[in-house]
Amino acid sequence: MPPACDPSAAIAIVDELISEEDVEAVAVALLHSYKNPANEHALKAALRDRFPRLTLSVSSDVAPVINEYERTSTTVADCFVKPLVSTYLGNIEAELEGNGCHSRLLVMLSDGGVMDSEWAKEFPIRLLESGPAAGALAAGFYGKLLGRRDLISLDMGGTTAKTCIIEGAYPPVSNLFEVARVQRFTKGSGLPIIIPVVDLIEIGSGGGSIAWTDNLGLLKVGPLSAGASPGPACYGLGGTDPTVTDADLILGYLGPDYFLGGSMPLDVEAARKAVAGLGSDLGLSETEVAWGIYRVVTENMAAAARIHLIERHRDPRNFAIIAFGGAGPLHAAEVARSLGVKQVITPLAAGVTSALGCLTAALSFQEVHSLPGLLRESDWGTVNAMYDVVGARNVERLSRVGISPDEVRMVRSADMRLVGQIHEIEVPVPSGELGPATIERMESDFESIYRELYGWKDLNIPIEIQNWRLAVRGPAPSVNLRRQAVVEGASATEAKKQSRPAYFDDATGYVDCPVYDRYRLSAGTRIIGPAIVEERESTAVIGPRDAGYIDEWLNLIIDVG
Repeated sequence: MPPACDPSAAIAIVDELISEEDVEAVAVALLHSYKNPANEHALKAALRDRFPRLTLSVSSDVAPVINEYERTSTTVADCFVKPLVSTYLGNIEAELEGNGCHSRLLVMLSDGGVMDSEWAKEFPIRLLESGPAAGALAAGFYGKLLGRRDLISLDMGGTTAKTCIIEGAYPPVSNLFEVARVQRFTKGSGLPIIIPVVDLIEIGSGGGSIAWTDNLGLLKVGPLSAGASPGPACYGLGGTDPTVTDADLILGYLGPDYFLGGSMPLDVEAARKAVAGLGSDLGLSETEVAWGIYRVVTENMAAAARIHLIERHRDPRNFAIIAFGGAGPLHAAEVARSLGVKQVITPLAAGVTSALGCLTAALSFQEVHSLPGLLRESDWGTVNAMYDVVGARNVERLSRVGISPDEVRMVRSADMRLVGQIHEIEVPVPSGELGPATIERMESDFESIYRELYGWKDLNIPIEIQNWRLAVRGPAPSVNLRRQAVVEGASATEAKKQSRPAYFDDATGYVDCPVYDRYRLSAGTRIIGPAIVEERESTAVIGPRDAGYIDEWLNLIIDVG
């Protein structure tokens, strides 16, 4: 049956958009294309033939799911970023080729896998949260290395702080998130993106977040950021707004001569001037304002993480925090103290821990297809045929990047809910041929997960399935860190660089605090707080009630007092 659309009409519309609006990219999303993609593919072929340089995204390729609004917003976002991502990745490939590197370029995806750059250019929306996802992968890697199953990752950089609750060696994956929120931390105020993504939550501000006072005269931090340019006032690049980094500098946590390993000296006087301006509004000294900024940021992160854990029925006291990013180790111990967490883990080179996460990622990706209906009335022939086609296609995709078929692992799941509900939960789908005999097992798995999440299930309500999922995965790379011999009673004396005044509470004010060179601390070294441990990309703060220890992998372990 030929498509029921008129490609010539679409060509006329696009021709007008190009000539009058200088349009470079077009997204196509038809109401029921998740069920029958023929019309979208016909439009795509006609537009590609007529406008060969036009960037195109069609919803049945990007996100073939029943949710038309989420599918459309995802397709539009994919189309919006595609020209930029394609050019960016193309430039990297050209530079690599020009420097004699002829290997295939792999790109991190939002769900914690990697895929080749050609696939990434085709579906760039899958890269949207790839950086934070890599950080969560690294946290899971360290958790497995240290035998710590329950971790809270705290990734704090220049703009935001994000957390991920990791139970096991791999972070959880969600299938919906939001971008471009009008109200930064408010669900529903952004554009929904319906792709698999590591389940992260933005919990706070970053080093460049600006401090200000609201209409009630209360101190607030973020969401506005000074960015990288002009950046915090202490960067000396023209910024005048007080930021978290300015506060950390005034409190003595950051060394003005060792920021970025000494390549970027910080301007203490500029930081004081910026913070003092805010202090005049609040009637506080610059130190009191800096301490207030630090506490507000810390408590905001702790509160958001606490809610994130409680929503998942988890007690934060049973977890350890793994802190990384340029600013994570600066704030982690105080966040842990507020949560009741007893231990903080800070990897060596914490500022670039996310890069290690990229190295641990397997070649993998996930596809989803909507075939909505009651579980007990499923068209098993259609479901099995879909899995056969999608599985074969994805095995072939991985073979193009060097993964043999016998190395590919497939994991199937379904988005299920009780009839009348609007939110689904993801439930495992058994391997092999699916049929009526599968129903009982899937019902049992659904009930177990539902009870864990909500504590109740009415067995008299039928179960329905919205989406069927298939995740394909190659073998995980082997990443081996160099294990160090532990020297019992190793002293930190030789690693001490200097001392400087640092502020830890209102009662004691500034105290003389030793500063240690992270690279000279050997395995087995114990550090009694207060102390500051510096490395090129990050700085860790050990409070007066805390103690630090360098383990066999050169992680700094902070026992929180």
